[in-house]
Amino acid sequence: MKFFNIMIVYLCLFVSCKDQKNSVEKVGTAFEQGKYDVFGAKISDVNALSPTIMLEKYRELEVLDTLALQFAATVVDVCQTKGCWMTLALDQGEEAMVKFKDYGFFMPKDIIGKEVLVNGKAFIEEMSVDDQRHFAKDAGKSNAEIASITEVKKNYGFEADGVLLIK
Repeated sequence: MKFFNIMIVYLCLFVSCKDQKNSVEKVGTAFEQGKYDVFGAKISDVNALSPTIMLEKYRELEVLDTLALQFAATVVDVCQTKGCWMTLALDQGEEAMVKFKDYGFFMPKDIIGKEVLVNGKAFIEEMSVDDQRHFAKDAGKSNAEIASITEVKKNYGFEADGVLLIK
């Protein structure tokens, strides 16, 4: 009986680990050949989505949906207070706001324009005016820019448990 249970576990693992290539696009060889700094959990650079496919995935989500995956993109902005969040460029001028799981790690403040690969959960959120103003202040925006924020905004969010930064 014990042998039978062990065989069922192995069979379930084998079936659940099928290669799913239909929605994955390799982002290139930079993560495979280059060296990178690791922040948070050690993650693999295999099967990362491109910013274009990531935007498609976001557009399929509703508020409160989550999707576990990893994608590579260029850093657009970073919290200048302590590196506790960053925004990444998606396709068509869209951006994703990345925060770090349980504030377990922070990013360097000088990585704007650099490529990163993030691993974690994508979601859609509605960001309050107060939160938008807080992030604008962290980003070093002017008082006039901060005061101009007056409406709740739908946002592409991402909670990263690990980040790879190309050196």
